[in-house]
Amino acid sequence: MKLKSITLHQVSIPLVTPFETSFMRETEKDCYLVEATFDTPKGEITGWGESVAMISPLYSSEYVASGIDVTKRWLAPILFDVDDLTAETVSWHLRHVIGHPMAKSALEMAVIEAQLKLNDQSFKSYLGGVVDSVPSGVSVGIQDSVEDTVKVIGGYLEEGYARIKLKIKPGKDIAPVAAVRKAFGDDFGFQVDANAAYTLVDASHLRRLDEYGLLLIEQPLGEADIRQHGELAKLMETPMCLDESIDSAEAAADAISMGAAAVINIKPGRVGGFIEAKKIHDLCSAHGVAVWHGGMVETGLGRAANAALASLPGFTLPGDISGSNRFFREDITEEIVMYDGKVDVPTGVGFGVSINPARLEKFRTDSVQILPQG
Repeated sequence: MKLKSITLHQVSIPLVTPFETSFMRETEKDCYLVEATFDTPKGEITGWGESVAMISPLYSSEYVASGIDVTKRWLAPILFDVDDLTAETVSWHLRHVIGHPMAKSALEMAVIEAQLKLNDQSFKSYLGGVVDSVPSGVSVGIQDSVEDTVKVIGGYLEEGYARIKLKIKPGKDIAPVAAVRKAFGDDFGFQVDANAAYTLVDASHLRRLDEYGLLLIEQPLGEADIRQHGELAKLMETPMCLDESIDSAEAAADAISMGAAAVINIKPGRVGGFIEAKKIHDLCSAHGVAVWHGGMVETGLGRAANAALASLPGFTLPGDISGSNRFFREDITEEIVMYDGKVDVPTGVGFGVSINPARLEKFRTDSVQILPQG
């Protein structure tokens, strides 16, 4: 395939309710989509990708404007020069540009979809997925009060979600967890996510979470603190899960060897793309480390692709692949539906969903077209 043009569509989609983590509060989903066209043996084919970078550089060093800029200045020109571009070689071609995994992942995603369309193949088939549906968990942001936390989680349990993940931070951790367990008991999967809000000094405080039978505690310490996570894991009974620390298969191997991760959260955008994400899945499977699929409040495009990845056999824990209506009243693709605690893996060609032009136009705030130079 030969890359012919790229259009970056910046969108802002209102959230049903604000989503608060230890580092920010979101009221809209701000991101950009990649629309890439290719010359192929079957004629012109379009592939779509989605960047999971946030509007501010608070989850990672990347943010929406930086992703658009580095794509325009550096990444796209490199890919335009490739005569036979394949999904498997995108990361290799972009290797000399340091960092920017989310921008690279969005481009790789567009190449993947075009390649799938060229071969009349679904993403699940390409990856080697083994199930037709995946258990659906929901991520619950930090609420204004303990009472609100109980009320919100109760609603999601009534909807049938297979697992609840609660965001926590210092001052909003033990009390809401205790209240949720008191209200709903121990017969549901419950885990917490700190998004690097603590330090190893907080170990004695975090150990109080061991009383509540949690599936795991996710990324309590800083992203560079793999060794410290290993030390914390020795002090806690709750399984240690890493998110921000795992930016590559090499980082996953280091974490496993240090005993820092009994569980790993895989997010394709964080690690540079779905190809690298599958490598991490395979590595963890070989070492008996559980994995689950994290979420970044994706649109239906990213959500559909995530479901396909989560259909691989190593994903033994419910992930953050919730229904579209968890976050959006209107999505830019067909609605991803959660029912009976699960989400179906799309089986259509490509990612199995399509961009709705009218909704894209409704939510688009800007766009930029990138063409080959000369």
